[in-house]
Order: sequence, then structure tokens, then C-alpha cells
Amino acid sequence: MSEQTLGHDQVLEQAALWHAAGHGVALATVIETWGSAPRPVGSQLAIRDDSTFVGSVSGGCIEGDVVTRALDTLETGKPEVLEYGVSDAKAWEVGLACGGRIRVYIEPVKA
Repeated sequence: MSEQTLGHDQVLEQAALWHAAGHGVALATVIETWGSAPRPVGSQLAIRDDSTFVGSVSGGCIEGDVVTRALDTLETGKPEVLEYGVSDAKAWEVGLACGGRIRVYIEPVKA
């Protein structure tokens, strides 16, 4: 369930508020793009342990998969790098058919 798309500083602020309130929170950040990518490097998505999220890493086309993987990261406590691209069948499944590639770093927010 998406709350809204916020600016970079607002995403970080919301993540901090959720964390301070006792929620598990993961942060997803675009670390690399190539070709046609929907969001620039540095774009972020904060994901709460109940699947609520704010921000955007892809303009919507891969957010569902990123949220699912972020919830996994909250359980394992281990960061992960995800890659989606036109040659990747998973990219087509989740909707990244824009002709580019995007790499997203997901990490749990810790104190």
C-alpha cells in the first residue's frame, strides 16, 4: 500500500519517524541506471514492515517487487542489490519494459 510519493528528504524523514515509532523500516535507493530508466540515481523508497511505503525508485513499474524484497531484507537484516533490465525476464514480469536497466540497493534502517 503506497502512501504517497515524496521528495528525497521527506522519504528519509518518514523512514526515521517510522523507525522511531518502533516499526521495521527498509530503505531502497537507486544506485545505477543505464539507458531509459524511470527514476534517477539517488531516488529512494522507504518501506515499513506492514508494506506501507513512500517515495519511488521506478515510477511504479518495479515498486511491488522492491517492497517484497525489502520485507525479506527486514527479516534477514542483510542488505541486497537488485537489478532489473530489459534482458531480465523478471523485469518484464514486474513492468520494467522501458528499455533500460536499474540497480537498487535495499538496506534495513538501523539505529
